[in-house]
Amino acid sequence: MELVSQHVKGIMEECKIRARDAGLCFDDETLEYIVTNRDMIELSPKVMIPTLYDYWVHDVRVLSGKGMYELYPSNPYETVINTRPAISYYNDNNPDWLNVMIFYHVLGHIDFFQNNLFYKNTWDIDLTGQALSDKRLISRLRAEKGRWVDYAIEFSRGIDNIVSYHKEINQYVMPRKSRKLSRVDFYFDTFLQVIKKVSASEYLKEIERYNLTSKEEQPVDEFFTQVTSIYPEFDEMFRKAAEKSKKNDLDVMEYIMTHSVFLREEDNKWMKSIMQIVRNTSLYFQPQIRTKIMNEGWASFWHDYLFMNDDRINGHETDYAKVNAQVTAMPKVGLNPYALGLRLFDHIMDMEDKGRYSLEYFMLRDELERREFNGQLNTGFDRIFKVREDYCDFTFINQFVDQEFMNRHELFVAGKRLNQKRLTWEYFIKSKNAGDYRQMIIDTLYHPPVIDVVPSESVDGILFLKHTFEHKPLKTDFLENTMIGIEYLWGGPVKLETHEPAQKAKVDPDYSNLMTPGPAVPMTKQERLDWKKVVYTMEKRKLTRQEQ
Repeated sequence: MELVSQHVKGIMEECKIRARDAGLCFDDETLEYIVTNRDMIELSPKVMIPTLYDYWVHDVRVLSGKGMYELYPSNPYETVINTRPAISYYNDNNPDWLNVMIFYHVLGHIDFFQNNLFYKNTWDIDLTGQALSDKRLISRLRAEKGRWVDYAIEFSRGIDNIVSYHKEINQYVMPRKSRKLSRVDFYFDTFLQVIKKVSASEYLKEIERYNLTSKEEQPVDEFFTQVTSIYPEFDEMFRKAAEKSKKNDLDVMEYIMTHSVFLREEDNKWMKSIMQIVRNTSLYFQPQIRTKIMNEGWASFWHDYLFMNDDRINGHETDYAKVNAQVTAMPKVGLNPYALGLRLFDHIMDMEDKGRYSLEYFMLRDELERREFNGQLNTGFDRIFKVREDYCDFTFINQFVDQEFMNRHELFVAGKRLNQKRLTWEYFIKSKNAGDYRQMIIDTLYHPPVIDVVPSESVDGILFLKHTFEHKPLKTDFLENTMIGIEYLWGGPVKLETHEPAQKAKVDPDYSNLMTPGPAVPMTKQERLDWKKVVYTMEKRKLTRQEQ
Protein backbone atom coordinates (compact mmCIF):
# COMPACT_ATOMS: atom_id res chain seq x y z
CA MET A 1 0.00 0.00 0.00
CA GLU A 2 1.44 3.36 -1.05
CA LEU A 3 0.32 6.90 -1.79
CA VAL A 4 -0.77 7.67 -5.34
CA SER A 5 1.75 9.30 -7.67
CA GLN A 6 1.97 13.08 -8.02
CA HIS A 7 0.40 12.79 -11.48
CA VAL A 8 -2.67 10.99 -10.12
CA LYS A 9 -2.82 13.37 -7.13
CA GLY A 10 -2.91 16.26 -9.59
CA ILE A 11 -5.96 14.71 -11.27
CA MET A 12 -7.67 14.46 -7.88
CA GLU A 13 -6.94 18.10 -7.04
CA GLU A 14 -8.40 19.22 -10.37
CA CYS A 15 -11.52 17.14 -9.64
CA LYS A 16 -11.83 18.87 -6.24
CA ILE A 17 -11.89 22.30 -7.89
CA ARG A 18 -14.64 21.31 -10.33
CA ALA A 19 -16.64 19.52 -7.62
CA ARG A 20 -16.57 22.58 -5.37
CA ASP A 21 -17.64 24.78 -8.26
CA ALA A 22 -20.68 22.48 -8.65
CA GLY A 23 -21.61 22.96 -4.98
CA LEU A 24 -19.99 20.05 -3.12
CA CYS A 25 -18.41 20.89 0.22
CA PHE A 26 -15.55 18.95 1.84
CA ASP A 27 -12.22 19.40 3.63
CA ASP A 28 -9.12 20.28 1.63
CA GLU A 29 -7.02 17.39 2.95
CA THR A 30 -7.53 13.88 1.59
CA LEU A 31 -5.29 10.82 1.38
CA GLU A 32 -5.30 8.49 -1.64
CA TYR A 33 -3.58 5.09 -1.58
CA ILE A 34 -2.82 2.54 -4.26
CA VAL A 35 -3.65 -1.00 -3.11
CA THR A 36 -3.72 -4.45 -4.63
CA ASN A 37 -6.72 -6.75 -4.54
CA ARG A 38 -4.94 -8.74 -1.84
CA ASP A 39 -4.66 -5.58 0.24
CA MET A 40 -8.39 -5.03 -0.20
CA ILE A 41 -9.12 -8.54 1.06
CA GLU A 42 -7.03 -7.96 4.19
CA LEU A 43 -8.49 -4.51 4.88
CA SER A 44 -12.16 -5.37 4.27
CA PRO A 45 -12.75 -7.25 7.58
CA LYS A 46 -11.40 -4.18 9.40
CA VAL A 47 -13.83 -1.89 7.54
CA MET A 48 -10.82 -0.55 5.59
CA ILE A 49 -9.28 0.91 8.78
CA PRO A 50 -5.66 -0.39 8.87
CA THR A 51 -5.25 0.58 12.53
CA LEU A 52 -8.39 -1.20 13.80
CA TYR A 53 -7.82 -3.64 16.67
CA ASP A 54 -6.93 -7.26 15.89
CA TYR A 55 -9.57 -9.93 16.36
CA TRP A 56 -9.63 -13.58 15.34
CA VAL A 57 -12.83 -13.18 13.27
CA HIS A 58 -10.91 -10.75 11.02
CA ASP A 59 -8.38 -13.48 10.24
CA VAL A 60 -11.15 -15.95 9.39
CA ARG A 61 -12.72 -13.45 7.00
CA VAL A 62 -9.37 -12.76 5.35
CA LEU A 63 -8.87 -16.47 4.69
CA SER A 64 -12.42 -16.73 3.40
CA GLY A 65 -11.88 -13.72 1.15
CA LYS A 66 -8.70 -15.18 -0.30
CA GLY A 67 -10.51 -18.42 -1.09
CA MET A 68 -13.35 -16.53 -2.78
CA TYR A 69 -10.86 -14.45 -4.76
CA GLU A 70 -9.23 -17.60 -6.16
CA LEU A 71 -12.62 -18.72 -7.50
CA TYR A 72 -14.14 -15.34 -8.36
CA PRO A 73 -11.42 -12.72 -8.88
CA SER A 74 -12.79 -9.18 -8.69
CA ASN A 75 -11.41 -5.72 -9.17
CA PRO A 76 -13.15 -3.05 -7.04
CA TYR A 77 -12.72 0.46 -8.36
CA GLU A 78 -12.38 2.29 -5.05
CA THR A 79 -13.12 2.33 -1.35
CA VAL A 80 -13.42 5.47 0.76
CA ILE A 81 -13.68 5.73 4.54
CA ASN A 82 -15.06 8.49 6.74
CA THR A 83 -11.94 9.68 8.53
CA ARG A 84 -10.19 13.00 9.09
CA PRO A 85 -8.60 13.41 6.61
CA ALA A 86 -10.74 11.21 4.35
CA ILE A 87 -8.85 8.14 3.11
CA SER A 88 -9.58 6.39 -0.18
CA TYR A 89 -8.06 3.32 -1.82
CA TYR A 90 -7.64 2.64 -5.55
CA ASN A 91 -6.45 -0.17 -7.78
CA ASP A 92 -3.10 0.34 -9.43
CA ASN A 93 -4.29 -0.39 -12.98
CA ASN A 94 -6.85 2.40 -13.51
CA PRO A 95 -6.33 4.65 -16.58
CA ASP A 96 -6.51 8.43 -16.09
CA TRP A 97 -10.02 8.84 -17.55
CA LEU A 98 -11.36 6.18 -15.17
CA ASN A 99 -9.65 7.85 -12.23
CA VAL A 100 -11.48 11.08 -13.08
CA MET A 101 -14.83 9.29 -12.80
CA ILE A 102 -13.78 7.45 -9.65
CA PHE A 103 -12.46 10.62 -7.98
CA TYR A 104 -15.77 12.39 -8.60
CA HIS A 105 -17.56 9.40 -7.06
CA VAL A 106 -15.25 9.50 -4.02
CA LEU A 107 -15.71 13.26 -3.59
CA GLY A 108 -19.47 12.68 -3.59
CA HIS A 109 -19.01 10.22 -0.72
CA ILE A 110 -16.76 12.62 1.21
CA ASP A 111 -19.26 15.45 0.75
CA PHE A 112 -21.99 13.17 2.10
CA PHE A 113 -19.88 12.06 5.09
CA GLN A 114 -19.05 15.63 6.07
CA ASN A 115 -22.48 17.23 5.60
CA ASN A 116 -25.19 14.66 6.38
CA LEU A 117 -26.46 15.24 9.92
CA PHE A 118 -26.60 11.51 10.68
CA TYR A 119 -22.76 11.57 10.63
CA LYS A 120 -22.47 14.46 13.05
CA ASN A 121 -21.13 12.23 15.84
CA THR A 122 -18.12 11.42 13.60
CA TRP A 123 -17.17 14.91 12.48
CA ASP A 124 -14.74 15.72 15.30
CA ILE A 125 -13.13 12.28 15.67
CA ASP A 126 -9.83 11.15 14.19
CA LEU A 127 -10.86 7.52 13.72
CA THR A 128 -7.51 6.20 12.49
CA GLY A 129 -5.69 7.76 15.44
CA GLN A 130 -8.33 6.59 17.92
CA ALA A 131 -8.31 3.10 16.41
CA LEU A 132 -4.52 2.92 16.74
CA SER A 133 -4.75 3.91 20.41
CA ASP A 134 -7.46 1.27 20.96
CA LYS A 135 -5.40 -1.35 19.15
CA ARG A 136 -2.39 -0.70 21.38
CA LEU A 137 -4.54 -0.92 24.52
CA ILE A 138 -6.07 -4.23 23.41
CA SER A 139 -2.63 -5.60 22.49
CA ARG A 140 -1.32 -4.72 25.95
CA LEU A 141 -4.36 -6.29 27.64
CA ARG A 142 -4.03 -9.40 25.46
CA ALA A 143 -0.43 -9.79 26.64
CA GLU A 144 -1.64 -9.63 30.26
CA LYS A 145 -4.99 -11.44 30.13
CA GLY A 146 -4.59 -13.83 27.20
CA ARG A 147 -7.69 -15.34 25.60
CA TRP A 148 -10.06 -13.57 28.02
CA VAL A 149 -9.58 -10.42 25.96
CA ASP A 150 -11.03 -12.18 22.92
CA TYR A 151 -13.95 -13.42 25.02
CA ALA A 152 -14.66 -9.83 26.13
CA ILE A 153 -14.47 -8.61 22.52
CA GLU A 154 -16.72 -11.39 21.24
CA PHE A 155 -19.34 -10.92 23.97
CA SER A 156 -19.34 -7.15 23.43
CA ARG A 157 -19.65 -7.48 19.67
CA GLY A 158 -22.64 -9.76 20.21
CA ILE A 159 -24.66 -6.73 21.39
CA ASP A 160 -22.95 -3.86 19.57
CA ASN A 161 -25.86 -3.62 17.11
CA ILE A 162 -28.26 -2.41 19.84
CA VAL A 163 -26.27 0.63 20.90
CA SER A 164 -28.29 3.83 21.34
CA TYR A 165 -27.23 5.48 18.09
CA HIS A 166 -30.19 7.86 17.89
CA LYS A 167 -29.61 9.06 21.45
CA GLU A 168 -25.98 9.70 20.54
CA ILE A 169 -26.95 11.70 17.46
CA ASN A 170 -29.52 13.61 19.51
CA GLN A 171 -26.77 14.81 21.82
CA TYR A 172 -24.97 16.42 18.88
CA VAL A 173 -27.98 17.81 17.02
CA MET A 174 -30.09 19.13 19.90
CA PRO A 175 -29.08 21.27 22.89
CA ARG A 176 -28.84 19.36 26.16
CA LYS A 177 -31.70 21.27 27.79
CA SER A 178 -34.15 20.44 25.04
CA ARG A 179 -33.47 16.72 25.45
CA LYS A 180 -34.89 16.66 28.97
CA LEU A 181 -38.48 15.60 29.40
CA SER A 182 -40.48 18.82 29.64
CA ARG A 183 -43.81 19.32 31.34
CA VAL A 184 -45.31 20.66 28.09
CA ASP A 185 -44.31 17.56 26.10
CA PHE A 186 -45.46 15.20 28.82
CA TYR A 187 -48.77 17.03 29.27
CA PHE A 188 -49.76 17.18 25.60
CA ASP A 189 -48.10 14.01 24.26
CA THR A 190 -48.63 11.56 27.10
CA PHE A 191 -50.88 12.82 29.88
CA LEU A 192 -53.81 14.07 27.78
CA GLN A 193 -53.61 11.56 24.92
CA VAL A 194 -52.39 8.34 26.53
CA ILE A 195 -53.37 8.58 30.19
CA LYS A 196 -56.56 10.68 30.17
CA LYS A 197 -57.51 9.93 26.55
CA VAL A 198 -59.37 13.21 26.21
CA SER A 199 -61.49 13.95 23.16
CA ALA A 200 -60.07 15.81 20.18
CA SER A 201 -62.09 18.92 20.99
CA GLU A 202 -60.81 19.03 24.59
CA TYR A 203 -57.26 18.49 23.38
CA LEU A 204 -57.51 21.37 20.89
CA LYS A 205 -58.98 23.63 23.59
CA GLU A 206 -55.96 22.97 25.82
CA ILE A 207 -53.58 23.75 22.96
CA GLU A 208 -55.43 27.00 22.32
CA ARG A 209 -55.29 27.90 26.02
CA TYR A 210 -51.56 27.23 26.10
CA ASN A 211 -50.99 29.34 22.96
CA LEU A 212 -52.97 32.23 24.45
CA THR A 213 -50.84 32.03 27.60
CA SER A 214 -47.67 32.19 25.50
CA LYS A 215 -48.92 35.18 23.50
CA GLU A 216 -49.74 37.08 26.68
CA GLU A 217 -46.16 36.37 27.86
CA GLN A 218 -47.39 34.81 31.05
CA PRO A 219 -45.11 32.28 32.76
CA VAL A 220 -45.69 28.66 31.84
CA ASP A 221 -46.00 27.96 35.56
CA GLU A 222 -49.31 29.82 35.59
CA PHE A 223 -50.62 27.52 32.88
CA PHE A 224 -49.65 24.44 34.88
CA THR A 225 -51.10 25.92 38.06
CA GLN A 226 -54.46 25.68 36.34
CA VAL A 227 -53.60 22.18 35.09
CA THR A 228 -52.87 20.89 38.59
CA SER A 229 -56.09 22.42 39.88
CA ILE A 230 -57.94 20.26 37.36
CA TYR A 231 -55.63 17.24 37.56
CA PRO A 232 -54.00 17.14 41.04
CA GLU A 233 -52.12 13.95 40.11
CA PHE A 234 -50.26 15.58 37.20
CA ASP A 235 -47.15 16.75 39.09
CA GLU A 236 -46.49 13.34 40.66
CA MET A 237 -47.00 11.52 37.37
CA PHE A 238 -44.64 13.93 35.60
CA ARG A 239 -41.99 13.43 38.30
CA LYS A 240 -42.12 9.65 37.90
CA ALA A 241 -42.01 9.91 34.11
CA ALA A 242 -38.95 12.18 34.30
CA GLU A 243 -37.14 9.74 36.61
CA LYS A 244 -38.04 6.83 34.36
CA SER A 245 -36.73 8.61 31.26
CA LYS A 246 -33.38 9.17 32.99
CA LYS A 247 -33.09 5.52 34.02
CA ASN A 248 -34.01 4.31 30.55
CA ASP A 249 -31.45 6.58 28.92
CA LEU A 250 -28.73 3.89 28.92
CA ASP A 251 -28.47 1.22 26.24
CA VAL A 252 -27.69 -2.38 27.18
CA MET A 253 -23.90 -1.99 26.96
CA GLU A 254 -23.92 1.26 28.93
CA TYR A 255 -26.18 -0.22 31.60
CA ILE A 256 -23.94 -3.25 32.04
CA MET A 257 -20.80 -1.09 32.23
CA THR A 258 -22.47 1.17 34.81
CA HIS A 259 -24.30 -1.33 37.01
CA SER A 260 -22.54 -4.70 36.67
CA VAL A 261 -21.18 -5.84 40.04
CA PHE A 262 -18.95 -8.30 38.19
CA LEU A 263 -17.25 -5.53 36.22
CA ARG A 264 -16.69 -3.48 39.38
CA GLU A 265 -14.33 -6.12 40.74
CA GLU A 266 -10.71 -5.05 40.52
CA ASP A 267 -9.68 -8.00 38.36
CA ASN A 268 -12.46 -7.34 35.84
CA LYS A 269 -12.44 -3.55 35.41
CA TRP A 270 -10.31 -3.85 32.27
CA MET A 271 -13.31 -5.35 30.43
CA LYS A 272 -15.07 -1.99 30.55
CA SER A 273 -12.33 -0.59 28.30
CA ILE A 274 -12.96 -3.38 25.78
CA MET A 275 -16.71 -2.80 25.85
CA GLN A 276 -16.27 0.95 25.39
CA ILE A 277 -13.98 0.43 22.39
CA VAL A 278 -16.45 -1.94 20.74
CA ARG A 279 -19.37 0.39 21.47
CA ASN A 280 -17.58 3.49 20.14
CA THR A 281 -16.56 1.66 16.97
CA SER A 282 -20.14 0.53 16.39
CA LEU A 283 -21.49 4.04 16.91
CA TYR A 284 -18.97 5.41 14.41
CA PHE A 285 -20.11 3.09 11.64
CA GLN A 286 -23.84 3.23 12.39
CA PRO A 287 -24.43 6.20 10.02
CA GLN A 288 -22.90 4.36 7.07
CA ILE A 289 -25.17 1.36 7.60
CA ARG A 290 -28.23 3.60 7.81
CA THR A 291 -27.48 5.70 4.69
CA LYS A 292 -26.23 3.11 2.19
CA ILE A 293 -28.75 3.92 -0.56
CA MET A 294 -28.47 7.68 -0.15
CA ASN A 295 -24.68 7.65 0.11
CA GLU A 296 -24.10 5.51 -2.98
CA GLY A 297 -26.85 7.30 -4.90
CA TRP A 298 -25.36 10.72 -4.08
CA ALA A 299 -21.86 9.65 -5.15
CA SER A 300 -23.24 8.08 -8.36
CA PHE A 301 -25.28 11.19 -9.13
CA TRP A 302 -22.20 13.41 -8.91
CA HIS A 303 -19.78 11.16 -10.76
CA ASP A 304 -22.29 11.07 -13.61
CA TYR A 305 -23.09 14.79 -13.56
CA LEU A 306 -19.52 16.01 -13.20
CA PHE A 307 -17.83 13.55 -15.53
CA MET A 308 -20.38 14.12 -18.31
CA ASN A 309 -19.51 17.83 -18.15
CA ASP A 310 -15.74 17.20 -17.98
CA ASP A 311 -13.70 17.57 -21.17
CA ARG A 312 -11.53 14.68 -20.02
CA ILE A 313 -14.29 12.30 -21.06
CA ASN A 314 -13.60 13.08 -24.72
CA GLY A 315 -12.77 9.87 -26.58
CA HIS A 316 -13.89 7.66 -23.70
CA GLU A 317 -17.65 8.06 -23.94
CA THR A 318 -18.24 4.40 -24.79
CA ASP A 319 -15.84 3.18 -22.09
CA TYR A 320 -17.57 5.36 -19.54
CA ALA A 321 -21.05 4.21 -20.61
CA LYS A 322 -20.02 0.59 -20.11
CA VAL A 323 -18.47 1.15 -16.67
CA ASN A 324 -21.33 3.39 -15.52
CA ALA A 325 -23.95 0.86 -16.64
CA GLN A 326 -22.23 -1.86 -14.63
CA VAL A 327 -22.44 0.32 -11.53
CA THR A 328 -25.84 1.98 -11.89
CA ALA A 329 -28.00 -0.50 -13.84
CA MET A 330 -31.49 -0.76 -12.34
CA PRO A 331 -32.44 -4.42 -11.86
CA LYS A 332 -36.05 -5.51 -12.16
CA VAL A 333 -35.55 -8.13 -9.44
CA GLY A 334 -33.29 -7.32 -6.51
CA LEU A 335 -31.85 -4.05 -5.24
CA ASN A 336 -28.90 -1.98 -6.46
CA PRO A 337 -28.39 0.90 -3.97
CA TYR A 338 -26.29 2.84 -6.49
CA ALA A 339 -29.05 2.72 -9.09
CA LEU A 340 -31.98 3.36 -6.75
CA GLY A 341 -30.29 6.26 -4.96
CA LEU A 342 -29.12 7.87 -8.22
CA ARG A 343 -32.57 7.72 -9.81
CA LEU A 344 -34.28 8.99 -6.70
CA PHE A 345 -32.03 12.06 -6.60
CA ASP A 346 -32.72 12.58 -10.32
CA HIS A 347 -36.45 12.24 -9.64
CA ILE A 348 -36.41 14.69 -6.73
CA MET A 349 -34.51 17.29 -8.76
CA ASP A 350 -36.86 16.93 -11.74
CA MET A 351 -39.97 17.17 -9.55
CA GLU A 352 -38.62 20.22 -7.73
CA ASP A 353 -37.51 21.97 -10.94
CA LYS A 354 -41.05 21.62 -12.31
CA GLY A 355 -42.71 22.70 -9.06
CA ARG A 356 -44.44 19.39 -8.59
CA TYR A 357 -43.94 19.27 -4.81
CA SER A 358 -46.84 21.71 -4.48
CA LEU A 359 -50.48 21.60 -3.46
CA GLU A 360 -51.48 22.82 -6.92
CA TYR A 361 -49.86 19.81 -8.55
CA PHE A 362 -51.12 17.26 -6.02
CA MET A 363 -54.69 18.50 -6.48
CA LEU A 364 -54.61 17.71 -10.19
CA ARG A 365 -56.50 14.57 -11.19
CA ASP A 366 -56.23 14.73 -14.97
CA GLU A 367 -53.31 12.55 -16.14
CA LEU A 368 -52.53 14.77 -19.15
CA GLU A 369 -52.48 17.92 -17.01
CA ARG A 370 -50.15 16.25 -14.50
CA ARG A 371 -47.84 15.13 -17.28
CA GLU A 372 -47.60 18.63 -18.77
CA PHE A 373 -47.42 20.53 -15.46
CA ASN A 374 -44.28 22.67 -15.16
CA GLY A 375 -44.01 25.34 -12.50
CA GLN A 376 -40.49 26.23 -13.71
CA LEU A 377 -39.04 26.69 -10.23
CA ASN A 378 -35.59 25.40 -11.26
CA THR A 379 -34.62 24.85 -7.62
CA GLY A 380 -33.81 21.15 -7.96
CA PHE A 381 -30.18 21.45 -6.89
CA ASP A 382 -31.13 23.33 -3.74
CA ARG A 383 -33.65 20.62 -2.90
CA ILE A 384 -31.29 17.65 -3.32
CA PHE A 385 -28.59 19.36 -1.26
CA LYS A 386 -31.13 19.83 1.53
CA VAL A 387 -32.18 16.18 1.23
CA ARG A 388 -28.52 15.13 1.38
CA GLU A 389 -28.16 17.03 4.64
CA ASP A 390 -31.27 15.95 6.53
CA TYR A 391 -32.30 12.43 5.47
CA CYS A 392 -31.35 8.82 6.13
CA ASP A 393 -32.33 5.82 3.99
CA PHE A 394 -35.63 5.24 5.78
CA THR A 395 -36.90 8.82 5.50
CA PHE A 396 -35.46 9.10 1.97
CA ILE A 397 -37.32 6.03 0.70
CA ASN A 398 -40.45 6.66 2.72
CA GLN A 399 -40.95 10.19 1.42
CA PHE A 400 -39.73 10.15 -2.18
CA VAL A 401 -40.62 6.75 -3.62
CA ASP A 402 -43.98 7.73 -5.09
CA GLN A 403 -46.17 6.43 -7.88
CA GLU A 404 -44.64 8.80 -10.42
CA PHE A 405 -41.21 7.41 -9.65
CA MET A 406 -42.57 3.89 -10.07
CA ASN A 407 -44.20 4.68 -13.41
CA ARG A 408 -41.23 6.61 -14.70
CA HIS A 409 -38.86 3.66 -14.24
CA GLU A 410 -41.45 0.90 -14.77
CA LEU A 411 -40.75 -0.62 -11.36
CA PHE A 412 -42.69 -3.39 -9.65
CA VAL A 413 -42.60 -5.80 -6.73
CA ALA A 414 -41.64 -9.26 -7.98
CA GLY A 415 -42.88 -12.55 -6.55
CA LYS A 416 -41.36 -15.98 -6.97
CA ARG A 417 -43.12 -19.33 -7.27
CA LEU A 418 -42.35 -22.87 -8.38
CA ASN A 419 -43.64 -24.06 -11.74
CA GLN A 420 -44.57 -27.62 -10.86
CA LYS A 421 -44.63 -28.80 -14.47
CA ARG A 422 -41.17 -27.54 -15.35
CA LEU A 423 -39.79 -27.70 -11.78
CA THR A 424 -38.27 -24.25 -12.19
CA TRP A 425 -38.70 -21.04 -10.26
CA GLU A 426 -40.54 -18.31 -12.10
CA TYR A 427 -40.88 -14.63 -11.27
CA PHE A 428 -44.09 -12.69 -11.69
CA ILE A 429 -45.26 -9.13 -11.12
CA LYS A 430 -46.92 -9.05 -7.73
CA SER A 431 -47.62 -5.33 -7.48
CA LYS A 432 -46.95 -2.03 -9.23
CA ASN A 433 -48.15 0.02 -6.29
CA ALA A 434 -45.66 2.55 -4.86
CA GLY A 435 -46.64 1.68 -1.29
CA ASP A 436 -45.83 -2.00 -1.81
CA TYR A 437 -42.51 -1.19 -3.53
CA ARG A 438 -41.63 1.29 -0.80
CA GLN A 439 -42.34 -1.29 1.89
CA MET A 440 -40.25 -3.88 0.06
CA ILE A 441 -37.25 -1.53 0.08
CA ILE A 442 -37.79 -0.52 3.72
CA ASP A 443 -37.86 -4.19 4.73
CA THR A 444 -34.32 -4.57 3.34
CA LEU A 445 -32.91 -1.66 5.35
CA TYR A 446 -30.77 -2.08 8.43
CA HIS A 447 -33.07 -2.22 11.44
CA PRO A 448 -31.64 -3.96 14.50
CA PRO A 449 -34.03 -5.03 17.25
CA VAL A 450 -34.90 -2.47 19.91
CA ILE A 451 -33.89 -4.05 23.21
CA ASP A 452 -33.79 -2.04 26.43
CA VAL A 453 -33.05 -2.72 30.06
CA VAL A 454 -36.06 -2.56 32.39
CA PRO A 455 -34.56 -1.17 35.64
CA SER A 456 -37.71 -1.82 37.69
CA GLU A 457 -37.53 -5.55 36.82
CA SER A 458 -33.73 -5.81 37.18
CA VAL A 459 -33.65 -6.76 40.87
CA ASP A 460 -31.92 -9.43 42.97
CA GLY A 461 -28.95 -9.53 40.59
CA ILE A 462 -31.08 -10.22 37.50
CA LEU A 463 -30.72 -8.20 34.30
CA PHE A 464 -34.15 -7.89 32.67
CA LEU A 465 -34.21 -7.03 28.96
CA LYS A 466 -37.31 -6.22 26.94
CA HIS A 467 -37.59 -6.49 23.18
CA THR A 468 -39.84 -3.79 21.73
CA PHE A 469 -41.93 -6.00 19.49
CA GLU A 470 -42.48 -4.76 15.92
CA HIS A 471 -44.12 -7.91 14.50
CA LYS A 472 -40.70 -9.30 13.64
CA PRO A 473 -39.43 -12.08 15.93
CA LEU A 474 -35.82 -12.31 17.05
CA LYS A 475 -33.59 -14.88 15.38
CA THR A 476 -33.60 -17.58 18.02
CA ASP A 477 -30.49 -19.23 16.52
CA PHE A 478 -28.40 -16.40 18.00
CA LEU A 479 -30.14 -16.13 21.36
CA GLU A 480 -28.14 -18.67 23.34
CA ASN A 481 -24.65 -17.48 22.40
CA THR A 482 -25.59 -13.82 22.76
CA MET A 483 -27.20 -14.28 26.16
CA ILE A 484 -24.24 -16.33 27.40
CA GLY A 485 -22.07 -13.32 26.62
CA ILE A 486 -24.43 -10.91 28.37
CA GLU A 487 -24.59 -13.19 31.44
CA TYR A 488 -20.81 -13.28 31.61
CA LEU A 489 -20.45 -9.49 31.42
CA TRP A 490 -23.35 -8.90 33.80
CA GLY A 491 -22.21 -11.51 36.28
CA GLY A 492 -25.67 -12.91 36.96
CA PRO A 493 -28.89 -14.27 35.40
CA VAL A 494 -30.34 -12.53 32.35
CA LYS A 495 -33.98 -12.49 31.28
CA LEU A 496 -35.23 -11.43 27.86
CA GLU A 497 -38.89 -10.75 27.11
CA THR A 498 -39.94 -11.01 23.48
CA HIS A 499 -42.75 -12.30 21.25
CA GLU A 500 -42.97 -15.36 19.02
CA PRO A 501 -45.64 -16.81 16.70
CA ALA A 502 -48.37 -18.54 18.65
CA GLN A 503 -48.93 -21.01 15.82
CA LYS A 504 -47.48 -21.80 12.43
CA ALA A 505 -49.61 -20.01 9.86
CA LYS A 506 -49.38 -20.50 6.12
CA VAL A 507 -48.07 -17.06 5.32
CA ASP A 508 -45.46 -16.44 2.64
CA PRO A 509 -45.56 -12.88 1.28
CA ASP A 510 -42.69 -13.63 -1.12
CA TYR A 511 -44.33 -16.79 -2.53
CA SER A 512 -41.00 -18.62 -2.23
CA ASN A 513 -42.68 -21.83 -1.02
CA LEU A 514 -45.78 -21.77 -3.21
CA MET A 515 -45.78 -25.21 -4.86
CA THR A 516 -48.53 -24.70 -7.46
CA PRO A 517 -48.70 -22.09 -10.20
CA GLY A 518 -51.68 -19.85 -10.43
CA PRO A 519 -52.90 -16.34 -9.72
CA ALA A 520 -51.16 -14.41 -6.97
CA VAL A 521 -52.91 -14.10 -3.62
CA PRO A 522 -53.84 -10.42 -3.06
CA MET A 523 -51.39 -8.88 -0.59
CA THR A 524 -54.22 -7.46 1.53
CA LYS A 525 -55.83 -10.86 2.10
CA GLN A 526 -52.91 -12.76 3.61
CA GLU A 527 -53.36 -14.49 6.94
CA ARG A 528 -52.00 -12.85 10.06
CA LEU A 529 -49.89 -14.49 12.75
CA ASP A 530 -50.97 -14.63 16.37
CA TRP A 531 -48.18 -13.74 18.78
CA LYS A 532 -47.44 -14.79 22.33
CA LYS A 533 -45.14 -13.35 24.95
CA VAL A 534 -42.06 -15.43 25.77
CA VAL A 535 -39.36 -14.92 28.41
CA TYR A 536 -35.93 -16.47 27.90
CA THR A 537 -33.70 -16.91 30.94
CA MET A 538 -29.95 -17.48 30.84
CA GLU A 539 -28.59 -18.71 34.15
CA LYS A 540 -25.34 -20.57 34.68
CA ARG A 541 -24.92 -20.84 30.89
CA LYS A 542 -28.21 -22.69 30.52
CA LEU A 543 -31.03 -21.20 28.44
CA THR A 544 -34.65 -21.82 29.40
CA ARG A 545 -37.83 -20.63 27.72
CA GLN A 546 -41.14 -19.80 29.38
CA GLU A 547 -44.37 -18.75 27.70
CA GLN A 548 -46.39 -16.02 29.42
